[in-house]
Amino acid sequence: MININQFISTHVTGRASSMFRKDIENHADELRKEIEGKRVCVIGGAGSIGSSFIRAILRFRPATLVVVDLNENGLAELTRDIRSTQGMYVPKDYRAYTLNFADSIFERIFREERGFDIVANFSAHKHVRSEKDKYSVQALIENNVLKAKKLLDLLKEFPPSHFFCVSTDKAANPVNIMGASKRVMEDMIMAYTPWFKVTTARFANVAFSNGSLPAGFIERLMKRQPLAAPSDVRRYFVSPEESGQICMLACILGRNGEIFFPKLREDQMITFSTICDRLLTYLGLQKKECSSDEEAKAFAATMPANSTEYPVVYFQSDTTGEKGYEEFYVPGEAIDMERFASLGVVTEVKSRTMAELDAFFRELGELFHKPDFTKADVVQALKRFLPNFEHEEKGKNLDQKM
Repeated sequence: MININQFISTHVTGRASSMFRKDIENHADELRKEIEGKRVCVIGGAGSIGSSFIRAILRFRPATLVVVDLNENGLAELTRDIRSTQGMYVPKDYRAYTLNFADSIFERIFREERGFDIVANFSAHKHVRSEKDKYSVQALIENNVLKAKKLLDLLKEFPPSHFFCVSTDKAANPVNIMGASKRVMEDMIMAYTPWFKVTTARFANVAFSNGSLPAGFIERLMKRQPLAAPSDVRRYFVSPEESGQICMLACILGRNGEIFFPKLREDQMITFSTICDRLLTYLGLQKKECSSDEEAKAFAATMPANSTEYPVVYFQSDTTGEKGYEEFYVPGEAIDMERFASLGVVTEVKSRTMAELDAFFRELGELFHKPDFTKADVVQALKRFLPNFEHEEKGKNLDQKM
C-alpha cells in the first residue's frame, strides 16, 4: 500500500516537512487572533486545496465553519476525514451544504447569517483540459469570473475581515484560457479592494490533487492500465498540506490587494515523467517504455499478475495551452521577498477600474449569447483585455490523450 504523503515528501517536493511551517510558527499569535472564535465560510471546500485550507484553519479554532461545494461525495469525505483525525478541532457549528455559490439558496444563507468574518473561494475550473471548445470555454469563464462577480457583489453588502480567492501560477503570462480567466479574476477581485480586504495566491501544482495527472497514475495502477506522461513539461509542486497553508497565510496575513506565491527555485521543477519513474521504482516496478498508446494498452492487457514490468508512454507535449515552464510573477510587478521565510508577495497590482471590467463582462455576455460564437472569438476578446495573453491553438486537447 502506497503512503502517498511519504512519497510526495521524499520523491516529489523533497521536503520532509512543510515549507510554510516556519511562517506559521512565526505568525501563530496573529493567526489565532484573526481566526479563533470567528465565523468562516469556505466555497469549494471539498476540493483538494479547499479541504487542505480547512484543515489548516481548524488548528486555530474558528467558532463557525460553513462549507459549500457541488461535490456531495467530496463533502461527505471531508466531514468523515476531519471528524476521524486524532486531535482535529471541529467547531460545534460545522455545516456542509451541497450547492453552487451562485445559487439563490447560497445568497439566502449569506443574507440570513449576515455574512462571515472570513470567506475563502476555491470554486474554479482549474485544469488546462477545461479548454476544449466553445462550450467548455464558456463554462470555465462563467465559473471563474462571471459567477465569482456575483459573490463579490454580495460581499459588498456584508464585508468580511478577510476574503481570499484562489488563483494559479498560470495567471502569470497566461498561454491557456484557464490561466487567462484567472488573470481576469485577479483583476476583478482587486477592483473590490475599496470595500473589503482582498488577497489571492498563485502557486505550484498540488502533488496528487484530485484530477491531477499524478493522481491518475494511482487510478491507472489500481486498474492495471498503462501510465502516460509528458517528458518535456516542467512543473513546481507543493504537497496538499502546503497548498492549504499558503492559502491560509495569504488570506489572514496578506494586506489588501496582495498576491502570494511560494519561494521555489527553478531547479526544483520536475517533469511528470520523472514522477512516474519514481513512483514505479517506489512500488518495486520497472517501466516498460512503449512507443504508442496501443502498444502500452496491449502490454497491460496481457501482463501476468506478478509482472515487475509496467507499461508507460512518454511523449512531447502537443496540446493547446500547455506551458513548458512555470512562473509566479511578471516583469513590472513589485515583489517583496523579505517579509516571509517561504513566501513572496506581489505588493502592488495594477488595478482595473470597475467600468473597464463591466465593459469587458458585457462584451463576453454578448458574445456568449451569439449562437455562432467560436472559441477563437473568445480568445480574441481575452487578448484585447490581456495584451500579454499568448494563446497558441494546436488543434488538440488533453481529452484526446490517454
